[in-house]
Amino acid sequence: MIKIVGLGPGSKESLTIGALEALKDTQHIFFRTDKHPTIDYINQLGINFETYDYKYEQAKNFDEVYEFIANDLTKKHEKYHDVVYAVPGHPLVAEKSVAILNKLCTEKGIETSIIPAVSFIDAIMESLKIDPVEGIKIIDAFDIKKQILDKRVGFIITQVYNKYIASEVKLRLLEYYDDETEIYFVRAAGVKESESIRKIHLYELDRQEDIDYLTTIYVPKDLDNTKDFSDLIGIMDILRGEDGCPWDKEQTHETLRKCLIEECYEVIEAIDEKDDDKLSEELGDVLLQVVFHSKLGEEDGYFNINDVIKGICNKMIERHPHIFGDLKVSNTDEVLDNWEKIKKKEQGLKTYTDTLKHVPKELPALMKSIKVQEKAAKVGFDWENIEPAMEKILEEYYEVKNVYKSKNKGIITEEIGDLIFACVNVARFLDIDPEYALNYTIDKFISRFQYIEQRAIEQGLKLQQMTLKEMDNLWNEAKKQKK
Repeated sequence: MIKIVGLGPGSKESLTIGALEALKDTQHIFFRTDKHPTIDYINQLGINFETYDYKYEQAKNFDEVYEFIANDLTKKHEKYHDVVYAVPGHPLVAEKSVAILNKLCTEKGIETSIIPAVSFIDAIMESLKIDPVEGIKIIDAFDIKKQILDKRVGFIITQVYNKYIASEVKLRLLEYYDDETEIYFVRAAGVKESESIRKIHLYELDRQEDIDYLTTIYVPKDLDNTKDFSDLIGIMDILRGEDGCPWDKEQTHETLRKCLIEECYEVIEAIDEKDDDKLSEELGDVLLQVVFHSKLGEEDGYFNINDVIKGICNKMIERHPHIFGDLKVSNTDEVLDNWEKIKKKEQGLKTYTDTLKHVPKELPALMKSIKVQEKAAKVGFDWENIEPAMEKILEEYYEVKNVYKSKNKGIITEEIGDLIFACVNVARFLDIDPEYALNYTIDKFISRFQYIEQRAIEQGLKLQQMTLKEMDNLWNEAKKQKK
């Protein structure tokens, strides 16, 4: 049998009778570490033991240490039959080596016995007078990057045993909490002669001089700290509630349609301006639209925000089999080709025409046209090079020229559309975004027009009184100014 013994938080008073009997009655005793306040007392009792401290120096990471300990203890069991493995605190509280050992013993059919103890969590709760009913989460400092932080519960962060780890913990917490957040620095909890508990600001965490293997951090529950996704959901619930905002309560999917489009364009504008602060704000506005539509779906009984999140998570996993599955790809083109195949299967698109029709009708016309052209090109319906595409522009130009004086608005519209579509095709061959190109020209036009107006004002003239030739001369001046 392997007896797994808890040594308590650090004071000799916290050692249980069961733990002491196991240590005194067993010949082969192994400690995970001798860096524990009770070690001096155990030495005084004349109890002989070995430790795995040497392995910490040899291994690349803690997981490797814990795996080694578990495997080594099963070998020791084969040799000695009765073995004691002693760990700080309670064996089942924040003790990963025990979790690995228990799993391995189950697989190998080795009998184990847990001899419990007061955990350091108990000691911390007692010292800080924490009621766990209010919510508490225990996190290993080495696992904090994988954890979801939540101001609605308190966090006990273990294994903050040097300044480097404290710095890593601080940086992760600062991604969520304000830097002035008050936290508790706890050292040697439950060891009266050594215990130190003090309140500090989060930004001061890695500046503490007494950080060591007995250090734990407690981040209290603080509903007023920061704003997170749950707060946004709550705000939307209030706005749509009985005593909410009259405007918000009147909205539907249809009335919000224009808002979503406008907010998306404002995000694009922020990207083009390379304004990170503006981009952050505008992305928030888009997120609000997602939450708003999700709230409407929830009220109608069709879907809620969790369905939206679950749907996109599943979609991203399914469309990345080269990441989440066994598919092998070697470049971006293969990723995109596979994406289209999966998308076509998901959406039940049976023909290539279906894929063209599936391009969203509400996309801006230039964007929609290039997407349709790209999809048609995938099956070979495309010019071999740019020259015939350029000639197509001239062909469409002359067709416009032949009909523009007619009274048939429909035919003129059709030919103008053909000409624009041909220009988009050339842009695609040149790897130019037609939306960007046209917007660039619009901005250039506005800039040159502003020059004309400014020069006219300087000359005491009004645009309405100027001839086209006079304005054109100023236009040419503006063109030279930019060269």
